[in-house]
Amino acid sequence: MKTPTVNPGPYRFLSTHHRINHQIDHRRESATMSRKVLVTGLGATTPIGGDVPTTWENATKGVSGVSTLDHPWVKEYDLPVYIAGQLAVPALESGRLTKVEAKRLDPSGQLALIAAREAWEDAGFSGPDAESAEEVDPERTGVAFGTGIGGVWTLLDAWDTLREKGPRRVLPMTVPMLMPNGNAAAVSMNLKARAAAQTVVSACASSTEAMQLGAEMIRSGKADVVIVGGAEAAIHPLPMAAFAKMQALSSRNDEPEKASRPYDVDRDGFVMGEGAAALILESEEHAKARGARVYAELAGTGVSADSYHITAPDPAALGATRALREALEDGNIDPKTVVHINAHATSTPAGDLPEATAMHETFGEHTKNIAVSATKSMTGHLLGGAGALEAVLTVLALHHRTAPCTINLDNKDPQIDLDVVTEARELPAGEIVALSNSFGFGGHNAVVAFRSVEG
Repeated sequence: MKTPTVNPGPYRFLSTHHRINHQIDHRRESATMSRKVLVTGLGATTPIGGDVPTTWENATKGVSGVSTLDHPWVKEYDLPVYIAGQLAVPALESGRLTKVEAKRLDPSGQLALIAAREAWEDAGFSGPDAESAEEVDPERTGVAFGTGIGGVWTLLDAWDTLREKGPRRVLPMTVPMLMPNGNAAAVSMNLKARAAAQTVVSACASSTEAMQLGAEMIRSGKADVVIVGGAEAAIHPLPMAAFAKMQALSSRNDEPEKASRPYDVDRDGFVMGEGAAALILESEEHAKARGARVYAELAGTGVSADSYHITAPDPAALGATRALREALEDGNIDPKTVVHINAHATSTPAGDLPEATAMHETFGEHTKNIAVSATKSMTGHLLGGAGALEAVLTVLALHHRTAPCTINLDNKDPQIDLDVVTEARELPAGEIVALSNSFGFGGHNAVVAFRSVEG
């Protein structure tokens, strides 16, 4: 990806007094006008690629990132499920993380930082952080990150240390590493983002809700740039055992690449995945002032709650439908301009059908014209990081006018009447809209709508 020509802006050279007055004036202006939110940078580390270009290439080729786990604890605990979407490139081989940094971060925090750094670089800022980059003000740069579980590796490793060696051997960094907001804090400190560093924990809808939070920071005038995203590193024996006990995981241990099969009549559960993704959101004025390359507009967001069951989705899909409709209304989007949806589609018998129902309730006859991709078929389910990764893929689908693949759809469920993309497909020219759906345990529903841009 080419780095755009950068035009330095005024923010870095303002005194503290003048900067504060500038911010107050900017917020007053924004109270009477909604600021357009653009996507100017992307980052990811996933089971199908250690960066965005590789992840996108493999998503359009139908490459599976699911494999058999070879950790000693698989046999030690006799786990009933031992397949997952593991990182394609280990964190320390990414080139974006030092050993010193890794020691002070939970694995999920490591992945968050890797993705955020790639997104920042991809956005073309003139420095490695908001303090050194001439065209961005650190006090008007924010962070909103999601996670479903947080620092589970740190927590459970510390518990083992306490039991086996006593309290004196517990590491002093244990709490900062295990707390869910540690990921947002790491990104904020590294990129010198001081407008806010906020965390969303809404199960598998976490990072999509974080995108809404980031967009609102910009729309309200509180920030010009926000790093949004999500990360999860929960391929650990306890979460694996717990999800398996719920019968939520696919048990196709003998065919890992075929285990995640959204919409297929033989789907039997989701596949755990790990990774992170990040997007740079930027106000239109700020992006134009520095000559930024723009991938898409984040046009609208929608959230709702089922208030139905702690793990099961509402079969009537009332909450999911509300979230979809709210995203369209928020973005002033004509439903007929929606041509692509990256579905939540986890490959569970209970989850895939209600999402399809919500699409039909929202779009009616137009549903048949929407190209639906279920990319968890390749990556597995990144839990709190899933929404961010799928948003990155949705943005790239608009940017490249190509819908990515859904693999393993050998025998489509006759109850699911959707146009599922099984091979990469060209999307129409002109102004088009694509959605990314995320739904999580607890009845959390979140949808983000992206609009194509010219050039």
